[in-house]
Amino acid sequence: MRPTNAIPLAPGAEPFSHIGSGVGVLLCHGFTGSPHSMHPWAEYLARSGLSVEVPRLPGHGTTWQDMALTTSDDWYAEVEGALLDLARRCDEVFVMGLSMGGALTLRLAQEHPETVRGVVLVNPSLAVEDPRLPVIAPIRRLAARILPSTPGLASDISLDTATEGGYDRVPTAAAATLPKLWRAVQDGMSGLRAPVLAYRSTQDHVVGPDSLRILARRAVNTRLTIHLLHDSYHVATLDRDAAAIFEGSLAFVHERSRSGKGAAR
Repeated sequence: MRPTNAIPLAPGAEPFSHIGSGVGVLLCHGFTGSPHSMHPWAEYLARSGLSVEVPRLPGHGTTWQDMALTTSDDWYAEVEGALLDLARRCDEVFVMGLSMGGALTLRLAQEHPETVRGVVLVNPSLAVEDPRLPVIAPIRRLAARILPSTPGLASDISLDTATEGGYDRVPTAAAATLPKLWRAVQDGMSGLRAPVLAYRSTQDHVVGPDSLRILARRAVNTRLTIHLLHDSYHVATLDRDAAAIFEGSLAFVHERSRSGKGAAR
């Protein structure tokens, strides 16, 4: 993968970082999105006194052509590095993710059970929605030459005034690496120990119900709590239920934090 930092970022795609208490939160945005979709959530948690990090996944927040040069391994490496850095600065760490960012956070919890204190998911993407992806995954470079991109599904938000700022095209080469991530998360689900709070929009035009069914069926060694969102679409962090997500995630941190609060010291 070539460096992508020379390409200008889209407005609002900047990473977010806040130094607060000894309780840290890592937020992971979704596929073809950017930190833009997480900024309000991050700012809410930061105002509550927590240390907060929102990394920008490689190839995101620039152009879809830039993203075509990246893979799910690159995205996971980015959030894993951010997690380990946050863990060095904080006494305990929680991870939270939207859509594909949910898959990344679950993988972090599976791979770093001694570090991740709890997981919050918003419309997590854990399963194949496009039946073409498993077929083209082994030949993704060839497939990308034939069909470089497909129409995007950004800004699935019920509010007319909100936009996600994601790509309007999905790079085929990058999308074809998603099944590898999903398989790893599904295969490691029995090893998940951190408690999970999941939010699921009843109207989601991007991620279907199979992902949450897989989570409920396979996460057998931890506590899973699911809340339905009736007034939001896929990008619920920018939609009508955003406040409920923000408040619920903070309460989850307070309940699961060893200090019982997680507020600034």
